Amino acid sequence: MSEIHGLAAHAAGAQLLAYKYEPGEIKADEVEVKISHCGVCHSDVHLIDNDWGISKYPFIPGHEIVGSVVAVGSEVKDRKVGERVGIGWQSNSCGICEWCRQGDEHLCAKAQPTCVGRNGGYADRIRVNSRFAIPVPKVLESENVAPLLCGGITVYSPLRNHGVRPSSRVGVIGIGGLGHIGLQFAKAFGAEVTAFSTSKDKEAEAKSLGAHHFVNTRDTGALKKVAGSFDFLLSTVSADQDWQGYVNALRPKGTLCVVGVPPSAIALQAFPLIGGQRAVAGSPTGSPRDLHEMLDVAARHGVKAITEKFAMAKANDAVAKVKKNQVRYRAVLAN
Repeated sequence: MSEIHGLAAHAAGAQLLAYKYEPGEIKADEVEVKISHCGVCHSDVHLIDNDWGISKYPFIPGHEIVGSVVAVGSEVKDRKVGERVGIGWQSNSCGICEWCRQGDEHLCAKAQPTCVGRNGGYADRIRVNSRFAIPVPKVLESENVAPLLCGGITVYSPLRNHGVRPSSRVGVIGIGGLGHIGLQFAKAFGAEVTAFSTSKDKEAEAKSLGAHHFVNTRDTGALKKVAGSFDFLLSTVSADQDWQGYVNALRPKGTLCVVGVPPSAIALQAFPLIGGQRAVAGSPTGSPRDLHEMLDVAARHGVKAITEKFAMAKANDAVAKVKKNQVRYRAVLAN
């Protein structure tokens, strides 16, 4: 196959520049996907800037990819040419460890991210293991579905795997790129949903996305008023919070699940955890199984990311806006 053309960072924090690479022969278990859309995730910004110390340059960012299969390896039986697929944070796993065998490939020690140590989706094409190219239901628009492949699964997975159901009382902390999707999925699970935000002006929108209640966390005593109210709290924010206040807001056996990364350590008292049998958990993205299921749920319940579209050639503009938190709520690049 011919060269793949994309936009690469050549050094930490550098502008993205045109870059091409030779992918070589397609491997037996791979598919090649012609990219139509790619979301700009906060993780891409961290990778461009090498905030996590794992970036190797030059590299093409991007891991919220939608496109159509244009070539399949000799052993691929689950995908076919012409099929529309989505690719998220992960592009491969070992396939044989205990986590892969039980369908938790995202926990594989040899999990291969889509744009760490390899080139991602700010490009015209990409190759991944076929198991990580997930068919996209026809009713979903490519632009709105792209951010679900990382942002969406990051909030869907914990709701699903912590057993949220119609009897659950769920709170979503932070109504931004992750939280606005979290509200929609929590509603799809049939839960009673509360949005927590420092922005009073987001109340109407939060309610239109599925929240039954809104808590303005800038109000003194707002968290105290909801003490003992929630079975599950999902924190999507990357700022320090009143963590103890949120733990106290849990019902017995409730869980506070963290998916946004705050800058400081989370310090908590032991007694409220012990006495109420409460838990604090974390959750990464999700497995191919959960991605398949999430897209099916999104198709049936009309869940979609609220997006702002940029031409692929304007990726630097999109990255700059995401960095300044000026996008409501997810930026998407279109080829």
